[in-house]
Amino acid sequence: MAKNLEVLGRRKARVRTSLKAVAYGRPRLSIFRSSKQIYAQIIDDEKGVTVAAASSIDKDAKGKLKTGADVEAAKFVGQLVAERAKSAGVTKVVFDRGAYLYHGRVKALADGAREGGLEF
Repeated sequence: MAKNLEVLGRRKARVRTSLKAVAYGRPRLSIFRSSKQIYAQIIDDEKGVTVAAASSIDKDAKGKLKTGADVEAAKFVGQLVAERAKSAGVTKVVFDRGAYLYHGRVKALADGAREGGLEF
């Protein structure tokens, strides 16, 4: 288990390092995926603040989702975070997938955010 966490930590650091090289001051769309929920937040690293956030346990998502752990929930969360980011004045972001592979729920969240109007 400890070795697996080391591998995930190294992958996460590698992704963040490559993102900082191409960010050009854009905020990053960071995600966290658990076995039961999915969370997304847009972080301005220069100021150190969270600009917008959404998750599958938000009040807006509770009645509309069957579960927080499927592709439909991830797509909805992506659209929700994009809507909140646009209202905060953010349109261009860098996608930070963390240690997760770009597949399944991670890809669905990214597609939902693109449909919501975010550019990355």
